[in-house]
Amino acid sequence: MIAITTAPHRSVRGGALALLTTLAACGGGERNRAAACGIAQLAGPVIVQQQLDDARQILTAAPVGLPPELPARVVGQRETRAAVSYVGEQLAVSYSGEGFPVDPQVGFGLLVVDDTSQRVVGVLIYDAVAPKGRPELGYVTGGERSVPLFGVRVSWIDVSNPRCPLLGDTAQAGRS
Repeated sequence: MIAITTAPHRSVRGGALALLTTLAACGGGERNRAAACGIAQLAGPVIVQQQLDDARQILTAAPVGLPPELPARVVGQRETRAAVSYVGEQLAVSYSGEGFPVDPQVGFGLLVVDDTSQRVVGVLIYDAVAPKGRPELGYVTGGERSVPLFGVRVSWIDVSNPRCPLLGDTAQAGRS
């Protein structure tokens, strides 16, 4: 069993790299690869979410010039594409995949930007209580409900395993 903990003084990037290196080493056979990918699909979003605790990694304004679609997923669900538009200076992301949070007390999205290339890699949607006191970039709508959208920078190469990418092949930022 792998426990994910980050002491306040430790780098999340270093912890992510160590975790993914361990997972890659476990992926020798097809069965082991499936287990490693499952763990990576759960650990990656946790590491991305932890960036909300580092003020230097939080986006304070919505990026301009985004494509009309981005990869998106509710954590634990399959990836899909989400439509992206602007309403004034805010981002409006329209998600039509599975598992969008239904409880009105929970749910938020994270626009993920690779801190190496400064490229937006996609949107992760969490079925959890939204963080307080963070700048909102806009909102994510799924069906009849909208949840706040925040943004974080993360070392994507350290978080997304290329054998089982967190946001699909289109999100391999930092590898060019």
